[in-house]
Parts: sequence; structure tokens; C-alpha cells
Amino acid sequence: MNLSETGWLRPALGLVLAVALLRWTLLALNRTDLFVDEAQYWLWGQHFAFGYYSKPPLIAWVIGAVTGLVGSDAPFWVRMPGAAFHGATALLLGALAARGGRALALWTVAAYLTLPMVAFGSLILSTDTIMAPFFAAALLFHARLIERGRTTDAVLAGVMVGVACLAKYAGVYFLIGVALAAILRRDLRIGWRNAGLMVLAWAVTLSPNLIWNLTHGLSTFSHTADNIGWVKEDSAGPGLNPASMAEFVVSQFGVMGPVLFGALVTGLWRFRQNAQLAAFALPALAVVSVQALLDKAYANWAVSAYFAGTVLAMTLLANRPRLRLGGVAINTSLALALPLLTVFPEVRLGGDRPFLFRYLGRADLSQQIIALAQQPGNLPVVSTDRDVLADLFYTGRASGLAFYAPRPQGKPQSHYEQSYPLPADLPGQVLVITGRPMPCLGAPMPLKADGGAFARRNLAAYVADAACAGQL
Repeated sequence: MNLSETGWLRPALGLVLAVALLRWTLLALNRTDLFVDEAQYWLWGQHFAFGYYSKPPLIAWVIGAVTGLVGSDAPFWVRMPGAAFHGATALLLGALAARGGRALALWTVAAYLTLPMVAFGSLILSTDTIMAPFFAAALLFHARLIERGRTTDAVLAGVMVGVACLAKYAGVYFLIGVALAAILRRDLRIGWRNAGLMVLAWAVTLSPNLIWNLTHGLSTFSHTADNIGWVKEDSAGPGLNPASMAEFVVSQFGVMGPVLFGALVTGLWRFRQNAQLAAFALPALAVVSVQALLDKAYANWAVSAYFAGTVLAMTLLANRPRLRLGGVAINTSLALALPLLTVFPEVRLGGDRPFLFRYLGRADLSQQIIALAQQPGNLPVVSTDRDVLADLFYTGRASGLAFYAPRPQGKPQSHYEQSYPLPADLPGQVLVITGRPMPCLGAPMPLKADGGAFARRNLAAYVADAACAGQL
């Protein structure tokens, strides 16, 4: 089927462009600092590699390519790809939904663009955002493979999920979905040959990162495993934490929006009937729910469920137009509120500090540290705080200063310990930033961090000998 013949593509493209332009306009007015992860991804993007300490490489490549092409490292350009990647994802999901007609395709595009997770992902660049269009493309090629049985679609699906995994290893949920759909329904089986070609294409696409990990002590894989607290070497093993699981499940109403997530849960309840889409939504939700029960899980860990999940939710709401409209309207309100908060980030919303405090005060603290380091004559800066180092490398990129993490005691605990440890033979004095004072550090110089990300860190600056800093 030629999907453009259903008449959905032109209006959908117009909606995607309009939303992207609005998001870029509000992004230009955004007054938040780069988050610690964004600053780290930016740093990675300055040095091309097939892997990095805690994540696969695609997000770093994207940031490096965009900032290099425009000749600017401003926060706008670091974050600019978000709206474009989500716009592309919306169109790919529209193509997947177009099998159910023009209306379903258009509603799917509108629904995806207004998901709270998409609104947030268009403001703060994350690996979920970079993974999104490739996961959606894999879903589309899988649907075509079921319809036509062509090996080309199997290979393309494998390549797309391989690229998705180069953004975030959660892309592997796609392969689990393919197997689950085939187990549940005969008409969703793609055949052993096509399955083999898909897996081979995935493995070949991902192989540069696999090789990089093998030659770098399995760094990224090890960090990913560390996020699963109960499998750590020093862990007492899994326990049961029902409150954590309940918190995770409730958070998903905020990630997808209350009405759409409710519709998705209904679709998952009738799993076999909706297997072609449900098989790609259930694995991430089930696995992360179990992880939350055994330890903890962040709200975004199941994001891969909501690509097929959005199409499934809108399919089930097709015969309930008022509920469908209400769900998209609620999400649209949230999608508008989030960027407006970044324009007025001092808003407190009833708390004792700004609602977006995690995204404030980072650059200001870095500027204070840089000024202190430059006064005695460009002292190297050593910090025990990963968040501080992340922003120092970004905000201090033109300062001429050197920034270091403490030397690792055993396995490096951050990218900075891995790639920028304090040299053992560094002479002279350094500026130490830490919340853990030691006798050899001397008198502290307080740092002002009111109301922002570092307000409760009790950080101070110390001028000390490099030998003292080596004891951190």
C-alpha cells in the first residue's frame, strides 16, 4: 500500500513542522542550564568514539554533528535535535497507524506529539529521544514484513533496531516483541529465515559498539548492569519493594498521559487480540515493573513501550471520540506548560525551591569556580562531584583551565574518573571542589548555590597541593 494515498501524510507533516517550530521558538527562550547528562553527552560529542562510559554513542554523535555544523555549542543547539527526532517518530508511527485509515494516522501523530514524555524530550535531550525514530522505523518495517514477507523488510527492521540500540540498549525490547508476537499468534510469525536475517542485521549494525566495549572493559555494559541495583557485586540480593513498583506504575500515567495510558493498559489486558502492537509495549513495562519491585526504576526506563503503545491506545479510542479528544487535550495542556516553565524557571509551584531546580544554578556555580581558579593563575580544578565536573567541562570550555576527577579507587565510577583522573605527577597547587573536607585542604572558600541544583550539596572550594588532592 502506498501510504500517501490515504491522505494523511500532508496534514501530518504540516502538524509536525508547526509543533517543531513552536518548540524551537520556546527552546530559544529556555533559561535552564544543561542537565548533567546533557553536558556529559556534549563532552562525548567532542571526541568521536564507538562507545562511551555509560551510554552507546549515537547521542554524542548527534550533538557533535549538530554543534559542529552550526559552529555553536549553545544549549539551544545541544537540545535542538529533540523536536526533530520526535517529529520524525510521529510520522513513522502515523505510517504504521495508516493501515487503520487516515483518521487513525492523524490522531496517532497528534497523540504522539503531545505525549508528556515527548514534550519533555523536546526540551532536555536524552537517549530516549535519539532512540525513538529508529525504534518506530523498526516497528513499521516489521509490519510490512508481516504483510509482504520480504527479506528486505527483515534486514531493514534489524538495521533500524541496531541503530536504536546505538542510542539506548532498551532498543533490544523490539526483538523481544518480535518473538513474543510470534509465540502468541501464528499470523504474526515472520519465519526463521527472516528472523535470522533480522538478528544478523541488528548484530552487524551494533557490532562497532560491541567491539568497543570488549576493548574497554565492557564499560557501558557494566554501567548498565550497575543501574540494576540488586545485581551489583556488593548488593545483598533482590528484595521486594511494592511501594517502588507502585510509584513506577503511577508515574507512567504522567509519562504517557492519564487517558492514553489507561487505554494502553486496557489494550494490554486484551493482549492476544492486540498482539501485533501489544507485544512491543508489554516487555518494557513488565521488565521495568519487576525491576522497580526488586529495587528501583526511573519513570523513563519503559519509554520504548510507548511507540507501539501510542498506536494501540489510539486504535482502542477510535470508537470513543470524546475520550480520545479529552486525552489529547490533557496532554496538549501539559505539552504547552512544560516549555513555559523553562521560560520562567523560578516558578515554585508550592515547593520551597523552584520546580525546575535540577536545571538551574549549574552554570552559575561553574562560573564562580572558574573565577576562583583563574585568580591565582589558572589553577587546575579537581572535583569529587560528577555534576560539578560535567558543567565545568561545558561552561569552562573556553576558559583554558584543566578539570580533573579524583583518581579512581578500583573501577572508575564516572566518565570523568575514567578519562580525566588527576595525574599522579601533577605539580603545584590545585583548586579542589568538594563537600568532603580533609585536614590537608585548609580553609574553605564558600560557593553560592542558592535555590539551584547544588543548593543542598554543601560544596566549598579549597586551594591545596596536588598531593593532597590525590587523597580524595
